[in-house]
Amino acid sequence: MAFEYPHYDFSLKHTQSYQDIKYALHRYLIARVEEDKVPVADWPESQLLEYVYNHVTDYANQRHFAVSSQDLDELTEEMVNELVGYGPLHALLEDDAISDIMVNGAYHVFYEKNGRVQESSLRFIDNEHVLRVLRRIIAPMGRRLDESSPMVDARLPDGSRVNAIIPPLAIDGPCVSIRKFRREMLRESDLLVYGSLSQDMLDLLTRAVRARCNIVVSGGTGTGKTTMLNVLSRFIDPAQRIVTIEDAAELQLGHSHVVRLETRPPNVEGTGEVRARDLVRNALRMRPDRIIVGEVRGEEVLDVLQAMNTGHDGSMSTVHANNTRDALVRLEMLSSLANFRGGTDVLREMIASAVDLVLHVTRFADGTRRITSIAEITGYRDGQFMLNELFNYDVQSNSFACNSMQASNIKFQHNGQAERGKQFD
Repeated sequence: MAFEYPHYDFSLKHTQSYQDIKYALHRYLIARVEEDKVPVADWPESQLLEYVYNHVTDYANQRHFAVSSQDLDELTEEMVNELVGYGPLHALLEDDAISDIMVNGAYHVFYEKNGRVQESSLRFIDNEHVLRVLRRIIAPMGRRLDESSPMVDARLPDGSRVNAIIPPLAIDGPCVSIRKFRREMLRESDLLVYGSLSQDMLDLLTRAVRARCNIVVSGGTGTGKTTMLNVLSRFIDPAQRIVTIEDAAELQLGHSHVVRLETRPPNVEGTGEVRARDLVRNALRMRPDRIIVGEVRGEEVLDVLQAMNTGHDGSMSTVHANNTRDALVRLEMLSSLANFRGGTDVLREMIASAVDLVLHVTRFADGTRRITSIAEITGYRDGQFMLNELFNYDVQSNSFACNSMQASNIKFQHNGQAERGKQFD
């Protein structure tokens, strides 16, 4: 039986009645497309919009909907997104101010905008609708999502990272997390305007990158670690060759000589996996001046540390940690899990020798992101990493403080050669 809502208010998109209308309209359009043998995926957008608009209008007239021209335009756009796009997610993906999208089942869609998480009025028809959109996202990458393979990492054509987990692992329905890819990458001037760091800190980091210091950016999820790598890469000499390694390509280096490598998960038969460690090892044979690993999270940590210790100065990476000292402890823990066979002292000395600077980024309750600490690793002694904190952010005074000597006088110990002379000047 057809749905008939002649007096329905089409602005009430969060209601179940509106979802029922969309569902019925979608099935109607699918039938028309199949009957007319329309290649919707190959049609130009203007032609598809006209085709869908005509059928939406016919459908509304047949059921005597009290619908305005604006309502028809909105329904047409939504139906086009259902046919060839990402359904309810389309509007959120098009909003440049939104950085994250989170779907908790069919009826709860959240997004982060300007640093704050809000619930959207948009919703899916049902869990099958969520799955349909998810499968459309991952189809171009040859990935699968079903009960036998209920988790997937993928990315949209614009680079946005997508993670999905479905029942039976997700109890309340399919859950989707999308980290959006910025169309225009942030520059160092933007970070200064946002108060993410001070000019003195920027000067220090600029000179450190140009001096080919090995840098680790630490922080939690969504704190801006990848953004910091993008900004730091801007200070690299354009003549140098950079090789990047990521699980999902997110870095936007804006550099003329970049080789981008991306890991590959196993296929449906469980074969064909390419791990980050494999790519790091291969990168060493590609004549890199610098190696940038999007995030160290597994056994590749040993190869990254060895690269930093054997001539690939100026390499960078990120790591999840609560502060600068914890970042070094996490590198130690990951190395231990990767079956490092040397003693604890040997491992810690290798880390202290490899890493020159650790900068920690923090996201605050109001959504702002700041570098809260920049620390120099000066060595390893008596079972402890020796850290010299150069800058820190004081929450009480809402200001950055310099805690050490002037940047132009700092020398780093690197690769076991004390006072090697990595001058910032």
